Amino acid sequence: MAQFMLLLHENPNEFADLTQKQMEAVIAEYQAWGQRLAAEATLVASHKLTDEGGRHLEKRGSEILVTDGPFTEAKEVLGGYYIVNAASYDEAVEIAKAGPHLRYGRIEVRRIDLLD
Repeated sequence: MAQFMLLLHENPNEFADLTQKQMEAVIAEYQAWGQRLAAEATLVASHKLTDEGGRHLEKRGSEILVTDGPFTEAKEVLGGYYIVNAASYDEAVEIAKAGPHLRYGRIEVRRIDLLD
């Protein structure tokens, strides 16, 4: 069994017009999906990331440039992630399709290299 990371990319503007009640309903959808994955022993870990842009590191010559994110030209941010157990990319994609996130952004599915 392999592990895959489902990276949740989103446009923060998608959530800007939601009322408190609507946002609570969205959060409940994510929680229900996570609880279902946990009950199926598919979920390894998941977390929502903060709304901060984080820090971006880039090596330029001998210097390491550290900038605050997100970049102004970016229209989306990484909002959170799930790590799931799946037998293949196809299975991981099916797991991702079943979640609520595609209404708010896109999901990047990446296999985790568990080699030591």
